[in-house]
Amino acid sequence: MFQSITTAGTGLQSYHTWLDTIANNIANVNDTAGTSAAAFHEHYVVLQENGGNGSVGDGVHVAQVAAVSDTAATADAEYDPTNPQADANGDVYRARVDLPGQMGDMIAAQRAFQANANVVDRAKEVYEAAIGIGKGI
Repeated sequence: MFQSITTAGTGLQSYHTWLDTIANNIANVNDTAGTSAAAFHEHYVVLQENGGNGSVGDGVHVAQVAAVSDTAATADAEYDPTNPQADANGDVYRARVDLPGQMGDMIAAQRAFQANANVVDRAKEVYEAAIGIGKGI
């Protein structure tokens, strides 16, 4: 019976990390870098099942938070001669963040977080009812 709280708890932790990662991506959406440096690339969370032996209900954990690799970084070059990071030609690289995609991911992560929190709440209610039965209430 306690397994449901443990499993939902792993989901809460994982979705919390996902929300933090999305917040970091959104916070860096307007970052720039000089053309001699790499611009910020959005990050994503890689989840992995706990146990790894195909057992059901063990939950998940964050395996890694990775940056999206992009070989076309020069496609982000933008002419901005007033930027202190601009090169001799006035070019800078802009961050590679898909803001609409991040907003969609944020909604999905929030709903998944809420669903796991609801599992914990329902399990708590069941445990309280069981204790009440045991006390003869």
